Amino acid sequence: MGILSLLLWTPLVGGVVLALLPVQTPWKIRLLSNSFAIITLLWALVSLAYFETQNPLMQLTEHWVINAELGNTYALGVDGFSLPMVLLGSLLMCIAMQASAYISHGLKTYFASMLFLEFGMLGVFLTQDWIMFYIFWELTLIPLFFLIDRWGGARRHAASLNFVLYTIGGSLFMMASLFALGEFVPHMGGSLMTTFAEAAKMMPPEEQLLVLIGFLIGFGVKLPIFPIHGWLPLVHVEAPFPVSVLLSGILLKMGAYGLLRVVSMLPQAVLSVQAVLVGLALFSMLYGGLLAWRQSDLKAMVAYSSISHMGVVLLGILTFNVTGMMGAILQMTAHGLTAGALFLLLGWLYKRTGTLNIQDYSSLAPVIPRFAALMTIALLAAMGLPGTLNFVAELHAIIGGFERWGAWMVFFSFSILVSAAYAIRTLGLLFTGPVKPRMQGLKDLSRSEFLMGSVLMLLIVVLGFMPSKLMDLSEVTIKHSVAALATATAASAQGE
Repeated sequence: MGILSLLLWTPLVGGVVLALLPVQTPWKIRLLSNSFAIITLLWALVSLAYFETQNPLMQLTEHWVINAELGNTYALGVDGFSLPMVLLGSLLMCIAMQASAYISHGLKTYFASMLFLEFGMLGVFLTQDWIMFYIFWELTLIPLFFLIDRWGGARRHAASLNFVLYTIGGSLFMMASLFALGEFVPHMGGSLMTTFAEAAKMMPPEEQLLVLIGFLIGFGVKLPIFPIHGWLPLVHVEAPFPVSVLLSGILLKMGAYGLLRVVSMLPQAVLSVQAVLVGLALFSMLYGGLLAWRQSDLKAMVAYSSISHMGVVLLGILTFNVTGMMGAILQMTAHGLTAGALFLLLGWLYKRTGTLNIQDYSSLAPVIPRFAALMTIALLAAMGLPGTLNFVAELHAIIGGFERWGAWMVFFSFSILVSAAYAIRTLGLLFTGPVKPRMQGLKDLSRSEFLMGSVLMLLIVVLGFMPSKLMDLSEVTIKHSVAALATATAASAQGE
């Protein structure tokens, strides 16, 4: 069994062990679940140690035939697109597990569901077979539904149903696109991503466009992009905050990762609707930022800001150049760390105060200084302050956009200003003015809570000052992908 199989199957084994063992003692349940999450993170770090940054192809690959007649394979691999997401997801799961200390009922079910969720999420990033990709994509829905429906807020039932219906609806379009591609795969050709990429070249342009639209709907729901984002605010507000950390920090990135694979597979179709997609990306950035600015509920503010930040990812992918696509990958990581940190901090604040209405707070800095320090860094990172990874990501995305579209990037600048506006507004309302009587006795973050938040803040700042290590993971893969896109589009132009 290879490294990636050990990485993938560790959380599933942990979830099964947790579900089957007759363990009822809370501390034993927590110890087991946290141990399996930590072991998974260690396997992710081992895969990083063996990863060759100068190799643009899939690495640490494993390939076993599951069904020779149907051509299904168990194929795993990582490259510069997937490895950063695997590392990010494994880290956030460890933090979400630790942050779940407040969960007091249904512990076995809760922690087993978290481990099953990690299994599905890792499968999406590791598999190199489209059928297996779809299965892992759908597997994440089951634990997420129960995590939100059982441990969420007052409107948890509506939120969980909303999330599942939106995602399944999008998945149906994705499945239709996969079936359409399968019609052009030679008999017994299998369902590997490389096989489907070759099949896509044989499709007529009109069918390529239809297949792309199916993928865009499926991945766009999870990304999310306007106008198929309606599930996001309600789910984030009602989900348990450790689940919100994962949902915003890594699960939204599944949609962006899927789009990266589809763009490489259907470049001509993407180019044919590029202007429309760029318009949606720019509109999502402004729309999400403006709605975040208007929110009084702090979790809703972060949820809407995610629409804006993921619009940056979509824009970077569409540039078809190295700088812009590097900005997309960096933004996926930066947003995962920043949004994860914000939901983590807001969850702890809610547990202490019972409210997330921003009007209920003022001058928290002298009352809970540890919280104030971490929250300030997180909000400054969200607005793209120089010295944070978010700044590096947005700078690459905007430069790549200027290389591609020139003056249209002025709308990008407007979205950055809006992000700065809601971040500064939040800082002002939380940490200035007189201390309200009900907030005077608040308990500051514990040492363990401060440590968890500090890990994310440290990564945001350190990678902001020294982004080369993160960029090295993806640079060669991005250059290889951009070169392949240029070749494909040139060949298409000559064919016409």
